[in-house]
Amino acid sequence: MHGQPPDAFPVLAARPGWAAVDLISDLHLQAEQPATFSAFRHHLQSTPADAVLVLGDLFEAWVGDDAAIEPGFAADCAAVLRQASARRPVYFMPGNRDFLLGPDMAARCGMGLLSDPTVLVFGGRRWLLSHGDILCLADTAYQRFREQVHAPEWIAHFLRKPLVQREALARQMREASRVHQQALPAYADLDPEAVRRWLVAAGAGTMIHGHTHHPADHDLGDGLRRLVLSDWDLEPTAVAPRAQVMRLHADAAPERIDLTA
Repeated sequence: MHGQPPDAFPVLAARPGWAAVDLISDLHLQAEQPATFSAFRHHLQSTPADAVLVLGDLFEAWVGDDAAIEPGFAADCAAVLRQASARRPVYFMPGNRDFLLGPDMAARCGMGLLSDPTVLVFGGRRWLLSHGDILCLADTAYQRFREQVHAPEWIAHFLRKPLVQREALARQMREASRVHQQALPAYADLDPEAVRRWLVAAGAGTMIHGHTHHPADHDLGDGLRRLVLSDWDLEPTAVAPRAQVMRLHADAAPERIDLTA
């Protein structure tokens, strides 16, 4: 889309009676980080929210829905999500690390899939939801890569490869991404003018997104703003343990809940 808003925005309308909605992103779940996985599982079991929306990068990497068929970490995650969705609606918007999560995994977990972007209608307001990477326009190399790997032909070719080979390729791509990020003069943030255009086109006052790992509340002027979600890392090796939930209330201001407090 090159920063231009879509012709139409998909809409998720809150169900009658919803009083609170949790939004999370960028947990980057992986078997090597059990503390973060445990915190995720506990939050899904204990949250009082009426729905949970995951705005991408729930997984460090997702190489195809068949990864959850055999016993292992992916299957464990699917079980947690299935249990959570039996209590309350759970929705998933793919991110740049898990854009290959598709209908099979969603059905296995009882999750609803969200397009990026989606407008949430809740509490008498319209909230524009996105993972966020699509509007990091200054990182032109990433945008070219994103366009390539989101092409249906690339996806079909990748998913035809054996699972072990896909996992190896995912590790290579993660390492290349790490090197690319280190080479940037500054972290790639969302383009503010593009965000404004999207908000105006969507008839929304606030965009909520993840991806950048820089949680903040940005005033864009003219009553528009951008709320950035936190990434999660609760491992003993974390320099700064972090895990936040953004809770939207039907009759109150958004609330950041710090799970490390």
